[in-house]
Amino acid sequence: MSVLRDAELATAFDHAARSYDALVAANPGYHAHLRRSARRLGLSGGGPAPRVLDLGCGTGASTAALAAVLPGADITAVDASAGMLRRAALRPWPTPVRFVRSPVERLAAAGVHGPFDAVFAAYLLRNTADPDAVLAQAHRLLAPGGRLAVHEYALSGRAAHRAVWNTVCGGFVLPVATLLGDGALYRHLRHSVVAFDTVGQLARRVERAGFERVRVLPLPGWQTGITHTVVARRPFTADGGAGTTTVDGGAGTTTADGGAGTTTRRADEESGR
Repeated sequence: MSVLRDAELATAFDHAARSYDALVAANPGYHAHLRRSARRLGLSGGGPAPRVLDLGCGTGASTAALAAVLPGADITAVDASAGMLRRAALRPWPTPVRFVRSPVERLAAAGVHGPFDAVFAAYLLRNTADPDAVLAQAHRLLAPGGRLAVHEYALSGRAAHRAVWNTVCGGFVLPVATLLGDGALYRHLRHSVVAFDTVGQLARRVERAGFERVRVLPLPGWQTGITHTVVARRPFTADGGAGTTTVDGGAGTTTADGGAGTTTRRADEESGR
């Protein structure tokens, strides 16, 4: 499978930066879904402006979602692709944003230090060689009680959802991207999603990284069963983490094997999500 990693992947994103926003704009709900995931961080209003770390910010779509949902937040946005960051810097920003070029694994050397009140990681983990190291880094950079939101293509595990993903990629995304000269990156996109964790596996990965109150929440539209938000919290105490993973399945209540804890599938409790 054509999965890219590290410098090779950053170079592919550099090349695709010029047309990236146009392609994602053709994805119904793309920006609304990012805002929904940003709201799911659950940061309350009032008090000091929160410090938020946006990992894998790309051209700034996730950063814009955070700025819209958390006006006045102090946002540090990180990406390994210089081309994507140049596009991000061209956007008008209504809130303080600091852009940093760095692989997630080397944030300290790039001058990125915690504690942060929240870490947002959109479409990042499956693009990394070591997702567990990225989650460990997020855990270290969060303040006790800090929030994590992972917004990711993580398939449900159902054959129907995998078929929808492959149909959309093969019938639209790849032909258009190939015409633009970015076929390699979008072949990576297609195969990296299929090769990555199912959403249940991703939730358990987050839990193993030491997070608590891990919840899986779906996203609407054609991406139902394809894209999810996994939200969690860094424990206030060192012994937190091995608890219950909640999976919002949108209909009914069932229970599945949760590995270290219990995974419960239930309807979303929070309105507006």
